[in-house]
Amino acid sequence: MKILVTGGSGYIGSVLIHYLLKEHEVYVLDKFEKNNPSLAFFCSNKSFHIIKGDVRDEKILKSILNRVEMIIPLAALVGAPLCKQDPINAQSTNFDAIKLIVDNISTEQKIIFPTTNSGYGISNNDELCTEDSPLNPISLYGKSKCEAEDLILQSGNGITFRLATVFGMSPQMRLDLIVNDFVYRAMFDSALIIFEGSFRRNFIHIRDVSRAFVHAIDNYERMNNEPFNVGLSSANLTKLELCKKIKEHLPNFTFIESKIGEDPDKRDYLVSNEKIESTGFKPSFSLDDGIKELIKGYASFRTSLFSNV
Repeated sequence: MKILVTGGSGYIGSVLIHYLLKEHEVYVLDKFEKNNPSLAFFCSNKSFHIIKGDVRDEKILKSILNRVEMIIPLAALVGAPLCKQDPINAQSTNFDAIKLIVDNISTEQKIIFPTTNSGYGISNNDELCTEDSPLNPISLYGKSKCEAEDLILQSGNGITFRLATVFGMSPQMRLDLIVNDFVYRAMFDSALIIFEGSFRRNFIHIRDVSRAFVHAIDNYERMNNEPFNVGLSSANLTKLELCKKIKEHLPNFTFIESKIGEDPDKRDYLVSNEKIESTGFKPSFSLDDGIKELIKGYASFRTSLFSNV
């Protein structure tokens, strides 16, 4: 199959493409603004193609859509702080570009779209959020992704993944994700002040995210036109529980809770991943696996961007 991945040089894309190229031909449309050669390893593969451009450019997008059978739209402004900082680009990339894709594909072309389970917002109780639970996005990021998801599902031809908070090493690393960030701080600062320590999140390894995409490709017909939570059922944890788990691997890590501080997405929920598990998908990487991997990876680099140094 010929697959278009928009934003393919990013955190998820630079891992996902490794999995896709095992069986498929991959086209990447990306602005490559970070000048990071995260896709360099794939350039010798004859089934790998790069198009430098903006997913919001209708002319470029149409020329590529004519060549492919499936689209995986990863291009997005990710996270509440970034979207708040640049709301116009957030709306045009996270929603308008998805509408452009939906409006310009045929009924035979397929979409697998990653959104976010931060769309559940604040849970009112300890019930698990399922795909039938009401969405209550708080931030522009959550709202734009939920609107794009609705657009795809209304089209009648697409699968959406409500991703848990992703963790793990990638050629295009992100240190702003909570597990990646906390492990980095535990390793180099040995201390962390957290806020809203009792707020709960669900987590998922980046390689399991990639495996979920492959699973959806292989099972597209029976999963089509449905949303799926994608996370580790064993990793519905509060921030304090996450810190305790990291401390098992880095015993010198000290953490305290502050009464000051607020999550702009208000994320506090328990998530059920039973629906995608019922299709035969099971994560292969635990939270412990990810923490060990991050510790090993961080031994090779250090940046002051997200640390207290």
